[in-house]
Amino acid sequence: MLTNKLPIIIQGGMGAGVSDWRLARAVSATGQLGVVSGTALDVIVARRLQMGDTGGHVRRALAAFPIAAVADRILRRYFIPGGKALDAPFKSKPLPSERPSRPAVELLVASSFAEVFLAREGHDGAVGINFLEKIQATLLPSLYGAMLAGVSCVLVGAGIPRSIPGALDRFACGDGVEITLDVKGANSDDHFVAGFRPSELWPATARPPALTRPAFYAIVSSATLATMLVKKSNGRVDGFIVEGPTAGGHNAPPRGPLRLTEAGEPIYSERDQPDLEEFRALGLPFWLAGSYARPERVAEALRCGAAGVQVGTAFAYCDESGLSREIREQTLAMSKARTLRVFTDPTASPTGFPFKLVQLPGTLADPATPGRSARVCDLGYLRHAYKKPDGSLGWRCPAEPVADFVEKGGSEAETQGRKCLCNALLANIGLGQLRGPAGEKRELALVTSGDDVMEVARFLKPGSDSYRAVDVIEHLLYGAAELNVS
Repeated sequence: MLTNKLPIIIQGGMGAGVSDWRLARAVSATGQLGVVSGTALDVIVARRLQMGDTGGHVRRALAAFPIAAVADRILRRYFIPGGKALDAPFKSKPLPSERPSRPAVELLVASSFAEVFLAREGHDGAVGINFLEKIQATLLPSLYGAMLAGVSCVLVGAGIPRSIPGALDRFACGDGVEITLDVKGANSDDHFVAGFRPSELWPATARPPALTRPAFYAIVSSATLATMLVKKSNGRVDGFIVEGPTAGGHNAPPRGPLRLTEAGEPIYSERDQPDLEEFRALGLPFWLAGSYARPERVAEALRCGAAGVQVGTAFAYCDESGLSREIREQTLAMSKARTLRVFTDPTASPTGFPFKLVQLPGTLADPATPGRSARVCDLGYLRHAYKKPDGSLGWRCPAEPVADFVEKGGSEAETQGRKCLCNALLANIGLGQLRGPAGEKRELALVTSGDDVMEVARFLKPGSDSYRAVDVIEHLLYGAAELNVS
């Protein structure tokens, strides 16, 4: 087996809830870095409780939360013994905003704590958490909750996360943190921020504890961005995940003017290949991501000076993944039959980043699917902050009803092709909202994976229709070791 002070395999933080605590725990128990997704954990935990919390895992984690009154309030608000009625919709929760209510903050902190706590149970391995910098309104309370649970590493992408290292430093000391919000229409004189003070969460008689500062790894696509983060971040950067355009989820847009193939996918070129010599010159560890789930590619990454690789898609379809069993089985069957396709959609995501869509029948990525989900925005994670005419802060999403978006000052052109990722990604993990008077219509799924998903069935052993996280790790590490990589 290959040895390394740092993990050779980082399991990608796939949201929402695909990289859940079960998957991260399974990977971390092997000595590699298991990562939970920090996306939408508040609604995920609230819905798990409404489903009856099978196995009692969320309640066990909340019992360990250091502020018992907070845990009790969350349980009273969301837990339904035996689970809600099958045709009953999930209870709503507050929309993310720059000034969240106390119940919203409590749920953000406690849900992030719970996910990391469960991922750390039963082993001594390191556990990380992944956030999207684009989701700024919920970031700070979620980050603090992960640190309360002893998270080892924080990974942040989908933006320029130069304020996160300093936030980790301040939270470690129990201090409050503010981050400047990205606000459409704002100018240099405006001051739009989101903040969180641990002292406001703890009882007046208790002082926020000192916490261990986790490592910070930025997810980037270029050495230019990495160099800027090293020089201009407000704290220490500990390493980088260098992600290419074949990775799942959100991809960085191509450099230069956007050009599309005849099928409508963004065209990437040599300009979009990372300069590994520049990454080596930074003197910080880096991991390569995007179609690296093969022993020869792990070996290649190590020979190039990388500490290892980040792998997401291979883990997304293992037994411990948070994806629903139906989606995992359907995807593996189509991979075996070689009928699976992935489309890089330049418009689907409200963020404006290209987004990988697995073309599964019955999902939002299938043009033939009847009863496609209507535009709604009742979760709001991917809403954009914008400056209103009166100078105040507003929130809008290109995937919300078109008339609502336009009324808020957005253009109709921005809404074209957008999909409600928030609701669709929750449907992927069996927590989709029910619509209609009798709850007869469930939100449709929308599965994202890297290009490697087309051959993910290669992890199946003869005669088996499923595989485990440890199978992926053993295949990659033993296979790379046989290639004489030291």
